[in-house]
Amino acid sequence: MSSPFPRVLAFGLCVLWIFAEFVFAKHATGITRHYKFDIKLQNVTRLCQTKSIVTVNGQFPGPRIIAREGDTVLVNVVNHVQYNVTLHWHGVRQLRSGWADGPAYITQCPIQTGQAYVYNFTITGQRGTLFWHAHISWLRVTVYGPIIILPKRHVPYPFPQPYKEVPIIFGEWWKTDTETLISQALQTGGAPNVSDAFTINGLPGPLYKSCSVKDTFKLKVKPGKTYLLRLINAALNDELFFSIANHTLTVVEADAVYVKPFKTTTVLITPGQTTNVLLHTKHHHFPNTTFLMAARSYATGPGAFDNTTTAAILQYQHRHLLSSSTTSATKLLLKPKLPFFNNTNFATIFSKKIRSLANSKFPINIPKRIDRRFFFTVGLGLTPCSKNQNCQGPNNTKLTATINNVSFVQPNTALLQAHFFNQSKGVYTTDFPANPLVKFNYTGTPPSNIMATSGTKVVVLPFNTRVELVMQDTSIIGAESHPLHLHGFNFFVVGQGFGNFDPNKDPAKFNLVDPAERNTVGVPSGGWVAIRFRADNPGVWFMHCHLEVHTSWGLKMAWVVMDGKRPNQKLPPPPSDLPKC
Repeated sequence: MSSPFPRVLAFGLCVLWIFAEFVFAKHATGITRHYKFDIKLQNVTRLCQTKSIVTVNGQFPGPRIIAREGDTVLVNVVNHVQYNVTLHWHGVRQLRSGWADGPAYITQCPIQTGQAYVYNFTITGQRGTLFWHAHISWLRVTVYGPIIILPKRHVPYPFPQPYKEVPIIFGEWWKTDTETLISQALQTGGAPNVSDAFTINGLPGPLYKSCSVKDTFKLKVKPGKTYLLRLINAALNDELFFSIANHTLTVVEADAVYVKPFKTTTVLITPGQTTNVLLHTKHHHFPNTTFLMAARSYATGPGAFDNTTTAAILQYQHRHLLSSSTTSATKLLLKPKLPFFNNTNFATIFSKKIRSLANSKFPINIPKRIDRRFFFTVGLGLTPCSKNQNCQGPNNTKLTATINNVSFVQPNTALLQAHFFNQSKGVYTTDFPANPLVKFNYTGTPPSNIMATSGTKVVVLPFNTRVELVMQDTSIIGAESHPLHLHGFNFFVVGQGFGNFDPNKDPAKFNLVDPAERNTVGVPSGGWVAIRFRADNPGVWFMHCHLEVHTSWGLKMAWVVMDGKRPNQKLPPPPSDLPKC
């Protein structure tokens, strides 16, 4: 009989090796950060009116999540409100952690009243500004906050170290209850009322009613310093222009990816996008001058939009006393000059300036060879009104929104669970069209029949598929810019243009050298955008317009990415506390 000692020794060495690996991995991959998010109602007063809103920890905007690249984040979410809730960590890659992604009925059933769920994910290969928000119905109107991912320790920014970093988060405010608003709109088939105000860090600012003057965000700065402003557009339905009076900004990052720095007086930022800018303050004190930071809508669609302007104050600190001690009567108020609301020319020029660093330190890994090509039309459409009902869409119809004329129907159970447990029957079908079923002059005269189809359809991709996707705006109901967001991936924006995409001529102009790498991109009004990505993240990944009204109307779909062959290419089983439907 052989001696047990060699086996014991081998076992001991194995334990030591595993322990050493664990210690090394723990040291190499960062620390674990714990957060507790209590979803609770809070009375908040804006525009001279108090209302009860859904918040995290009673804060509006919600608390910051701060982590370093390589850290693991655990967020214990407890739901104390009457609504079902989920949270999404917008832009976090969620590599093999799709159960933590958050969109309701896509990767999880919602957290019901009185229930809890721990979101558990590791931030891999990312650093910069992202944000978190509710991902069910319209709750993200007040349930949002910044995610700040710092580089690994002792790793500098590829731009001058700022004196101070400040999150600037744009939001949208309605006086009415937004859950009632969207519920009624979906029943009647009409468009919901537009917002009453935009906000900067939760505050509308001095350009609204006089009682809003006190509800103004103030950024106090010192002369001759560099500030990093982390801009986040958490508004529901509006792309925004942002500018600071008499100051130039340097764009250094978009969607948590460093970009080639460029100077601008105005930033365009769509819902779902983040942009880091450097603000170099002037070398002199301005005790008698107030500089406004302002944002207003970039609107291209046929419907109504909120045409108000939110503003915050940039205030220089005096050497001896704060400039706020100067009486307002003696102050000079400088307002920025923002582009006209439908200035698509500015939007196009700005978007094309965003390019990856694409250098040895920050290389790009763009797919050069393509395995699958897709062509998706995105836009509006109509669905018939139910019998014995009067609808508010054109000619007694309901407004809807589609990708390839399919309006997505939200399932009653989560797609990711159905996929993982091979129970897709009756939940979703895998026949999402790779191209429009009916071809037409997409940006010209619409076809006579603009009725949309509907279904819970997905595209299935084998692991590591190299994908090229062209998204084409249509003029059905009206041409409009659509900010499309892809969960689970960053993609490369290789081309964009106006009119109809030409598959014979346009690909020759694609930028495969230093394209922007993003998670949200604006499909130009009356135009197209081409993106590429590698499907290297197993799971079910939502793609939708980040104008919430269009998502509600069905401008959404999902990609099912199959497991790869290796263990580190497979989606692990769901956590034990995953909510049930």
